[in-house]
Amino acid sequence: MTTRWPAGVRKARDLVMEHGWNATAYQIVNPGIDHWFSERDDAVVGYVTYRKFRVVAGAPVCALARLDEVTAEFELSSRRAAEKVCYFGAEARLESLLKSRVDHAMALLGAQPSWNPSTWIDLPQAHSSLRAQLNRAANKGVRISEWSSTNAAASPDLHSILDRWLRGRGLPPLHFLVEPATLERLDDRRVFVAARRSSDDGANDQPVAFAVLSPIPARNGWLVEQFPRDPEAPNGTIELLLHDAITTVAREGASYVTLGLAPLAGRDAAGSLPEPLWLRLMLRWVRAHGRRFYNFGGLEAFKAKFRPDSWEPVYAIELSPHFTHHALYAIAGAFASAPPLHLAATALRRAVTQEVRWRRETATR
Repeated sequence: MTTRWPAGVRKARDLVMEHGWNATAYQIVNPGIDHWFSERDDAVVGYVTYRKFRVVAGAPVCALARLDEVTAEFELSSRRAAEKVCYFGAEARLESLLKSRVDHAMALLGAQPSWNPSTWIDLPQAHSSLRAQLNRAANKGVRISEWSSTNAAASPDLHSILDRWLRGRGLPPLHFLVEPATLERLDDRRVFVAARRSSDDGANDQPVAFAVLSPIPARNGWLVEQFPRDPEAPNGTIELLLHDAITTVAREGASYVTLGLAPLAGRDAAGSLPEPLWLRLMLRWVRAHGRRFYNFGGLEAFKAKFRPDSWEPVYAIELSPHFTHHALYAIAGAFASAPPLHLAATALRRAVTQEVRWRRETATR
């Protein structure tokens, strides 16, 4: 229960449950996030500090009518603390407020797919390829059920799936808005588990994947925050898991759902932003050559297969006339919880190890 949380986290959580609009709003209760509260105690900003930058998780959480005042108050507080500000994961509300201001610079991070969840109910009937994926997993005995937060947090099977999933990724575990330890704070979140049936009574069903959904209260919606899977899970498991989870919240009356940011998706639309040339070239290179570390195109294609109603742009906004490499470095440090060069070295080592493994497997075959 949230009563076990530190007082500041409980206070932040209450404000999120009242005003949370950004898809990442609930993630400010994750471990490692600092909280700034407005003088009226009616708003909160979740952030981490790296190299004198306050890297904000999304945007201030407050009533829309207060967003301008709260943003100004937070930025003034940051200046007095001799710290700069960069909002990471900002969406339409903050972008609309700040886009015309000469003292704020924007960079397009990518886009997040969004749906009215009710469209998921009939999605398999409308698209044969998706229907085939769902049937493939179901025919292999995969069944979906919702678990209580208590059972999920205490499950060694789910923790094992998460550990194996993290070890198989190109990058080492990141934090901030992609905190892997969501099983530690499941209050208000929902957990759906895919298990492979091994007996008629279900007594020995083996979990092979799970999805964590975080609330977006002000939009009556949900962010699918995580969907780790076991490497041995049958094909179609994640598709079946997401379909059942989102269909469930749809039938309960949810009106919004997103699978979260697909980094660099929709970057073609960045031409209207006055981004510096170095940033455009760097992001273009990352998308073209960074696949060994993070499959940007694959993630975008996976999310696109569910036919989103829209792709919503997501931004980084720096309190500066121009977007700087210092802000980008601070963002990387916030996610790495360490010097970014250390993250890059670890990622390179993992990529080389994976390359050697692939070559050995190919030679063996």
